[in-house]
Amino acid sequence: MRGLIDRKGEQFAYLQEGTLYTLDDEVTGQLKDGFIEDMAGNRIWRVVGDGVYSLDGNETIGFFSAPRDETYDF
Repeated sequence: MRGLIDRKGEQFAYLQEGTLYTLDDEVTGQLKDGFIEDMAGNRIWRVVGDGVYSLDGNETIGFFSAPRDETYDF
């Protein structure tokens, strides 16, 4: 699992096995071929490395955190 962090450093979603979820555990999209797609298959963000950007690359959406073990117990 990897958190999706905005430019202010706050997590607003997470990626698990290629599926993007909100913090309320609702499926909101998927990672496919270097893009985040919504559930209808429309590309909404570009992914380059750990960075997430608008489709034209002019706006930074955020970045993915390092992978974490989802069974990690606090």
